[in-house]
Amino acid sequence: MTPFGVYVHVPFCASRCGYCDFNTYTASELDGSGASPDGWLEAARREIAMAARRLGPRPVETVFVGGGTPSLIGASRLGAVVEEIRSEFGLVPHAEVTTESNPESTSPEFFADLRSAGFTRVSLGMQSAAPHVLALLERRHTPGRAVEAAREARAAGFEHVNLDLIYATPGETDDDLRRSADAVLDAGVDHVSAYALIVEDGTALARRVRRGEVPRPDDDVAAARYELLDDRLHAAGFGWYEVSNWSLPGAECRHNMGYWRDGDWWGVGPGAHSHVDGVRWWNVKHPARYASLLADGASPSDGSEELTDDERYTERVMLRLRLAEGLDLGLLDAPGRAAADRARGEGLLRPFTGGRAVLTRRGRLLADRVVTDLLTAAPVRS
Repeated sequence: MTPFGVYVHVPFCASRCGYCDFNTYTASELDGSGASPDGWLEAARREIAMAARRLGPRPVETVFVGGGTPSLIGASRLGAVVEEIRSEFGLVPHAEVTTESNPESTSPEFFADLRSAGFTRVSLGMQSAAPHVLALLERRHTPGRAVEAAREARAAGFEHVNLDLIYATPGETDDDLRRSADAVLDAGVDHVSAYALIVEDGTALARRVRRGEVPRPDDDVAAARYELLDDRLHAAGFGWYEVSNWSLPGAECRHNMGYWRDGDWWGVGPGAHSHVDGVRWWNVKHPARYASLLADGASPSDGSEELTDDERYTERVMLRLRLAEGLDLGLLDAPGRAAADRARGEGLLRPFTGGRAVLTRRGRLLADRVVTDLLTAAPVRS
């Protein structure tokens, strides 16, 4: 059976970061709506029960709680969600159970309670060790708090701890990123996710860029910073397993691997997306509307689509080529294979071994171009 995971979206944040365009809400934005963490929890339980009725027996291999700021609602509510999933679906032995957390809303007691509730992995938003970079991103934690939180999680018994970085922020220097990478490694984590800053439409950062207050991130700078970070992590024993993710051996995020390997997952919570058996759907975004629908016994879905063969093919090529394990060349037809041969000749793909196309580091920097070439070379599938 196709691997199955559950994603849980917590929409609450203490404040909104200037670069964020996720489906999140601060307390002032929800004032008067009736939405609350307890209301969210009750609605999430109802959706989990609804999912179990719809899918039938389907043991869960991975759970990932994201947001928003899951740590803001406390370990007891997060544990209650995991318990509901365990009760309705069951968790396979050694299931991976992850929550994102923001450093400023964690503590040693929080991590200890998470471990008691069955969580096995924590992902912490660090972004940078440079105060001026955090200020531009409008992050609230101090530079050292993320490292301290990672150490607290390790002390609480978490074997797998991730720190997120954002690089190529305007004003960041090479030395800033080196110090950030060194801080991550000093924290003793076994996983690092790193993303180039993207200016998303509708965000506070986008408005600042439009007014000329902040320069737009530079693609060439981003490429150089990626190589710097890749070198630093590789020297410390971390290997890339997806374009934006590095880990020590055996510490890959299994839940995210499910996304990239065309797995199935049910998304619980406001705005969460799901994918099961080639059908994708998404929930209403506002927490109050989400809770109201479920309280009435209705589905919180706001739309759905059944993927065509062409769409599934496109996603399979796009996602699997991002992985270090590569893309099975057998998935490509003759024009696609010819495009892969050209990419190999240009140094974007490694020499083919085991019948797989694997990106070189230069290819990782140009992954979107390689994917486009493979897809446009192939004829339309019916």
